[in-house]
Amino acid sequence: MKIALMDSGIGLLPAAAVARRLRPDADLVLSWDPDGMPWGPRTPEDITERALDVAGAAAAHKPDVLIVACNTASVHSLPALRARFEPELPIIGTVPAIKPAAAGGGPVAIWATPATTGSPYQRGLIAEFAAGVDVTEVPCPGLADAVHHADEAAVEAAVAAAAARTPDEITTLVLGCTNYELVAERIRAAVQQPDRPPLILHGTAGAVVAQGLRRIGEQPAPEAPAVGSLTVLLSGREAELPDTALTYEEGRFLKAVSPAR
Repeated sequence: MKIALMDSGIGLLPAAAVARRLRPDADLVLSWDPDGMPWGPRTPEDITERALDVAGAAAAHKPDVLIVACNTASVHSLPALRARFEPELPIIGTVPAIKPAAAGGGPVAIWATPATTGSPYQRGLIAEFAAGVDVTEVPCPGLADAVHHADEAAVEAAVAAAAARTPDEITTLVLGCTNYELVAERIRAAVQQPDRPPLILHGTAGAVVAQGLRRIGEQPAPEAPAVGSLTVLLSGREAELPDTALTYEEGRFLKAVSPAR
């Protein structure tokens, strides 16, 4: 079995790490776009063009499923990706975890890229799953890019700026960009208010991988005896995991457990 994951940057690492843990035997193909990222500030047309290229690079490796581990690409490009690659290659999009977050009653904040914040797609999810819940959309300019480049100072500044725009009374925070899951605890520390219950964070990595396995009729098998290979594609070029990916626990895990091709 071969699972491909795509994103503008290293935000696919959390989902890739989940995939490796759930199916150690799967060959993983990680395809992202250092030449074109960040995608968040781009127009929807530009995002779709880049997404099709990154997906095409992954599809050339004949995966069984392609997980779009990118909220921005899912918001703007899923119809084009499905039109290009399905039914031969199932495409699994990443949906911000608004439904489970709203189930707790809120108030809820959604941190996302500027391209996702306020988009008809996200507003539709709020209307469908969070009607009657106090929801605040918080754009986070620069945060995805800072996480991708492992720029500690820029991450700190972007998190602080977004935290300042986040209402103090929220109980639940949706991480509406997969890059943010790599710095989830830093985000929690910035938003958590003293003398309030622990902040609940909702990401998407586990859910999207589980959906990908269901789509191709597979089940988790964490006790598999063999570990599959890891292929990394950087704007279509085969490469090793870059040093920035190894800044994060998920990247170090993938490198440690995946045999060289």
